[in-house]
Amino acid sequence: MVQTPFINLLCQDRDKFIRLFHQLLQRAVSAETLLSVGIDLGTTTTQLVFSRLTVRNEGSAFSVPNYTVAAREVLRRSAVHFTPLRSERELDAEAIARIVDAEYAAAGIDRRAVQTGAVIITGETARRENARAVLEALSGYAGDFVVATAGPALESALAGRGAGAADYAQAHACTVVNLDIGGGTTNIARFTNGALTDTACLNVGGRLVKLEPDGRVTYVSPVLRPFVPYAPGDRLTPQDLAPAVALLTEILEEALGFRPVSDPARLRRFVTDRLPGPAPGAVYSFSGGVADLMDGAPRDPFAYGDLGVLLGRAVAKSAVGPRIPARETIRATVIGAGCHATELSGSTVYFDRIAFPLKNLPVAALMPEEEHLPPAELAETVRARLAVFADGPAVLALQGRRDLHFAALSALADGLAGGLRGRDGPVLVAVAADVGKALGQALAVRLPGVPLLCLDGVQLPPGSYLDVAAPIANGQVLPVVIKTLVF
Repeated sequence: MVQTPFINLLCQDRDKFIRLFHQLLQRAVSAETLLSVGIDLGTTTTQLVFSRLTVRNEGSAFSVPNYTVAAREVLRRSAVHFTPLRSERELDAEAIARIVDAEYAAAGIDRRAVQTGAVIITGETARRENARAVLEALSGYAGDFVVATAGPALESALAGRGAGAADYAQAHACTVVNLDIGGGTTNIARFTNGALTDTACLNVGGRLVKLEPDGRVTYVSPVLRPFVPYAPGDRLTPQDLAPAVALLTEILEEALGFRPVSDPARLRRFVTDRLPGPAPGAVYSFSGGVADLMDGAPRDPFAYGDLGVLLGRAVAKSAVGPRIPARETIRATVIGAGCHATELSGSTVYFDRIAFPLKNLPVAALMPEEEHLPPAELAETVRARLAVFADGPAVLALQGRRDLHFAALSALADGLAGGLRGRDGPVLVAVAADVGKALGQALAVRLPGVPLLCLDGVQLPPGSYLDVAAPIANGQVLPVVIKTLVF
């Protein structure tokens, strides 16, 4: 019989074997919690949610650690506040700060205790002149590691996860398309078997027209103006607004393939970047403020001073379906930001002399075939790829191989080190395969004394940005958030 080291130890020293076994078992089942905050600055409303994330090692006692977010618990949902504006072009930064401060106080939470989360700015709010400044200030105010981001792809993904679409798709082995209809935009996310497979965003929302209680128009969105005869000061009835509501509903149906496209130029005006891809056999869920008005809207069509009530009724009767209920509606995005923004870097990581947290790191990605270049050519490729980011640190992203043998690892490290040597600031590498520690150690030998971070298990698309929090689980795990900054 083959004698393994564990069998040998059991035969030689039973007590020592038992102690070792218990240590390994404790490592395997150990858990750690993170306090997370989600803040959603939407076109119409501003909300916060505080959550507790449980990080657990899901690997076996005798395998490489595999840390995942095993549980998410919502601790407190804030009140729903109207997003404060100084004007149609500018956010009221002071009023937003007061809302956040009051909600932290009501929750009994010190911002210094918050370890992760996201501040999401959505819809037309992201287009305000001071959006970036407000977002960056709020990120620092809300906690040491809180992501500041705006961009329809991430918003769509977070809203879909917060609405429960991803969980439903995984549990039922199907495709779910979630439409998060807010004040200014509709964020669309498609999940297949739980995995995010597509995102899109349309300029369709309840506050594209704003009105006083008596029907007097105060605002018409630029995206809608070419198609409606409304102007500030006009007094309108629900019947007058019916063409605008019908138009927005038709745009949703056309974009999702439930209605033939009648006017491609008209449709393009309502598409922020690209149309959603086809989703044959999918089921549909609705979240966002307008989703609350699809079933059981108030009698007063101007109850919220916009198109929301009328649009909700129209979407409820639209051809988009079949429908499933969403787990969250108006709070879907903020729940997603607070509970689903954080990922974990793979099973192994390497870092030395790194000051955490790291924020807004741009990503420079290597093509898979470039990773196999001879070391000298790889070094030149790395230098060229990073030259775009000469003014600060950037993350070099690569795929890597799970079966890297010593010679291949050494050649890869030689090439990467040659391209990274001499850059100001820390050396930051992210590899999709679980070889972060081995590659990091190889780079450390070649770049002595240089601050170095090597992540693994992280897929970073070109053009994305990365935030990295302080290590948890005895330094074995780094929480990360992948995002896109789009204004």
